[in-house]
Amino acid sequence: MTRLHAEVGGVNLAQGLPDFDPPKELVAALARAIERPANHQYGWTWGLPALRAAVSEKTARVNGIRSNPETEVTITCGVSEAVAASVLALTEPGDEAIILEPWYENYVPACVLAGVKPRFVALSEPDFRLDAKRLARAITPKTRLVIVNTPGNPSGRVFTREELLEIARLCQRHGLIAITDEIYERLWFDGHRHLSLGSLPGMENRTVTLSGLGKTYAVTGWRVGWAVAAAPLSGLIRKVHDYLTICAPTPLQEAGLAAFALPEAYYDDMRRRYAKRREILLSALSAAGLTFSPPEGAYYVMADAGRLGWKDDTAFVDFLARKVGVIAVPGSSFYARGGGKTKARFNFAKKESTLREAAARLRGSDLRQRRPSTR
Repeated sequence: MTRLHAEVGGVNLAQGLPDFDPPKELVAALARAIERPANHQYGWTWGLPALRAAVSEKTARVNGIRSNPETEVTITCGVSEAVAASVLALTEPGDEAIILEPWYENYVPACVLAGVKPRFVALSEPDFRLDAKRLARAITPKTRLVIVNTPGNPSGRVFTREELLEIARLCQRHGLIAITDEIYERLWFDGHRHLSLGSLPGMENRTVTLSGLGKTYAVTGWRVGWAVAAAPLSGLIRKVHDYLTICAPTPLQEAGLAAFALPEAYYDDMRRRYAKRREILLSALSAAGLTFSPPEGAYYVMADAGRLGWKDDTAFVDFLARKVGVIAVPGSSFYARGGGKTKARFNFAKKESTLREAAARLRGSDLRQRRPSTR
C-alpha cells in the first residue's frame, strides 16, 4: 500500500509509521552515540548491558514482571525479529501455535519459517472480545504456543484482566508458552490500561514478553526491541537471535537509553496527543458512513465498509487510494480464512494536519460502491 501511495499520491494512513519527529532527547542521544568509535562495531550479542538493565527496571516498574538483565533480557532487531526468534526457539517442526485473529502480519510467516502449524482463533467481532471457550477448543496435543497481541494491531483491542486470566489458565492447564507482543504497551485510551500477561500468577516461567522503542518513541526505523523471559526460555531465544542477527545496531541501542530517562509526563502527553488524533480520524470515518469499534489502544482502527455496499476489501482500498486519495490496508491482510473482506485498517500515528487532510478527503467523497451500469 505504501508503494501504491508512491504511485497515486494522497494521504498515507496505511503502514504503521509516524510522520512526526521522535523526542528530541533521543535524536540528541543518537548524535552522541554515533560519535563514539566503538559504537560502529558489534555490540554484546544479547544487548548492551546498560540497555538490558534499563529494560529490566522498566519491565518491573511498568509491567510488573521481574527479570535478571544478565540472563532474562535479550535486545533484538525490533519486535518482529523477537517474534521470529521466539517461535523458532521454542518449537519443533510439526508443533502448533495458536494465533488470535485478526493478527499482525508477521506472526504467520514466523510459524511457517519454523515449520509450525498456525491454528487461528477468531476474536468476537465487532468489538474483538476473546472467546475463552473457542480458544480452549483450538488447543490440541501438538499446541506449544499462544501468540497474544495487546494492545492489538489491527484491532485496537486491549485485553482485560479477565480475558488474560483465561489465557493464563489455559496455558497452565495445557503446558503452553505465551508469546505476548506488547509493542503498544504505552498506547491506551479511555482508561483501558494495558496489563501484561506475564505479570499474572503462574505465568512467570511460561511467558515471553516482547516490546521495543519503535512505537512509543516514534522511532520505528531504529529496530530496537526486546524479549523478557525466564532464563530457560531466554537461553533458547538468545541462541536463535545470535544466528539471525548477531546483535541489534550498537549506536541505536546506546541512544535508546535516553528513552528510559524520559519522565512519566511524556507518556501522559503522548496519550493525550494520540487521543486527539484518534478523534479526528474516527469522526471522519463515521461521517463517511464507515462503521467501527473505537480502538482502546495502539494506533489503528478497523473500519467496515459493508453497509456502503463493498464486499471486496482490495477493491475498496483501491477506490480509496485512486478516487479519494487516502491509503489504507485491506482488512483481509489480517485474516487467514476469508475474514475482513469488507474492512480496511487506518493508522492515526500522523500529524494532526495529515489527519485533517485525510478527514477532508473522506468527508468530501461518496464512499458508496457504485454498481456497473447495465446499459
